[in-house]
Amino acid sequence: MHIQSILAITDLSARGHRTVRRAAAIAAEHGALLKLMYAPTAFTGATETGAHATRHLAGLAVEMAEDFGILVKKVDDTSGHLEAIAQEARWSDLLVVGDVRAPCTLALFHGQPVERLLRAARKPVLVARLDAATRYRRILVAVDLTDESRHLVELAWAFDSAAEVELFHALNTMHEGKLRYADVSDYAIKSLRHACARHARERMLSLSDSSTARRNRVVSAIGQGDPARQAAVQQQYSKAELLVVGKHGRSAIIDFVFGSVAQRVLKWSASDVLVVPRGSGMASPVKAEPVAHGVLTPVLKQ
Repeated sequence: MHIQSILAITDLSARGHRTVRRAAAIAAEHGALLKLMYAPTAFTGATETGAHATRHLAGLAVEMAEDFGILVKKVDDTSGHLEAIAQEARWSDLLVVGDVRAPCTLALFHGQPVERLLRAARKPVLVARLDAATRYRRILVAVDLTDESRHLVELAWAFDSAAEVELFHALNTMHEGKLRYADVSDYAIKSLRHACARHARERMLSLSDSSTARRNRVVSAIGQGDPARQAAVQQQYSKAELLVVGKHGRSAIIDFVFGSVAQRVLKWSASDVLVVPRGSGMASPVKAEPVAHGVLTPVLKQ
């Protein structure tokens, strides 16, 4: 994950300040430029005057530059609109926002502010919830075993050089009910379940054998059930501070009707969440030596 520019969104509250500090810590790790932009919690337009927001952003920029030894600049646009953030995000590799929710009819049909930002910006978005005083010690990556999963794993490996990485996949058991309804024997269903688990283990071993991996230990875990719920359960079980999940480029209507995995992970996870839209174009990290394989660990089922 080659991060050269980070855009941090703050509402100038204490929570927004925590978000900026997390973004500054990541910028220091990657030697990246940090840009600070003002927006209210719902990205629906400014609640602060332009002069007030500009003054506070300037003070924050000086503080982050001094505390983290990085290059920081403020974004002049203080309108606070989602469209302005998406426009600025075109020139950034990563967006960092706080955990904001808008309990209103607009959010019900069009998604929460972070979800709308993901659709508009098409850039990886880090939703910062935890105190930024310490770096990530463990990163959990929710994989679906597709080729896109390798991209997520590479991003996690490069996101924090000191963190341990855990790969997690949940076997979908919804089809088993249909098989039982069709009078398929329990033996056949169990055999199918074991075959799916074996395929998942082989695929996850292939993902952990990436030529871009680091030398830190990688572990893998497999659960059963709803992928989003199980990822949230595994995050709490493993005490991961960051959960990485992909996001398919679906419409707001489809997400509203069916719900996306990323959408539900954001709702249920207690950690920071890095959401990576499919085809976001983030560069892969520089090749390094192969990683030592980890072990398949047991997980808790819901």
